[in-house]
Formats: sequence, C-alpha cells, structure tokens
Amino acid sequence: MSKTEDFLSKADEQEIVEAIIEAEKNTSGEIRVHLEEQTEKSPLDRAQEVFFKLNMHETKDRNGVLFYVGISNKKFAIIGDEGIDKVVEADFWNCTKDVVIANFEQGNYKKGLVEGILRAGERLKKYFPYQSDDTNELSNEISSG
Repeated sequence: MSKTEDFLSKADEQEIVEAIIEAEKNTSGEIRVHLEEQTEKSPLDRAQEVFFKLNMHETKDRNGVLFYVGISNKKFAIIGDEGIDKVVEADFWNCTKDVVIANFEQGNYKKGLVEGILRAGERLKKYFPYQSDDTNELSNEISSG
C-alpha cells in the first residue's frame, strides 16, 4: 500500500468530500484536495502546477481553491485562483492554513482538512456567496498523483 493510501482511510476521504460539499453550500468557490506522496518542489510551486493540471483555473469566476498535501515530506499549501486573489486581503489564507497545520502536527490529517475546507467555504462566502443558479464546476473528489 502506498503512503497516499495509508494517509487517509476511505471513510476519511468520504468525510473530506462531504466537507467540500458542505463548504460549497456557502460559496460559489470551488474547492479541491490533492494528495501525492512527495515532491521535491516547494509546496506552493507544486500546488500551482497541480492547480493547472486539474483545470481549476477554468471556473467562471476564477474562484477555485486547492488544498495540496505532499504526504511523505509533510508539505502543505493552500492556493486560490486569481479571481479570489484580486479581492481578498494578502493574508486571507493564513487562518485556514494555520488550522490545517495545527491538526497535521498532531497527526489529525482528516480533521485538519475538514476544518480547513469548512473554514475556506465560510470565509469565501463574503466574496463569492452561493448563488441560486450556482453549478458545481469541479469535481469534489480527492485527486492524487
């Protein structure tokens, strides 16, 4: 079994997907989680590559959010698309990142991701509120690679 498969159980993954669904009830923002065993790049650089590989930059409002986790070397990054970056304060993601990292440091990976995802949805609501005609533009499933 790979480290990626050991990181979260199937039940954990399902809870994370449910958190994404719940968070997206607050916002038109689109949230994804990507796991991979490791990267030699900085987590932000790798997250940006994955963001484009997953076509997250193709949302109508450019409001995709990626939670990136490099499992082996315990790397984490959260990034938002340019639509978000244009309207939020520079430290917008810090409190979300801090919640995730605090949980990760205690080995609570699922809890960290769930709490971070829910916080991201709540915080994005101010700038990108859910609209009645909102469509789910990106998969809620966890990607890996």
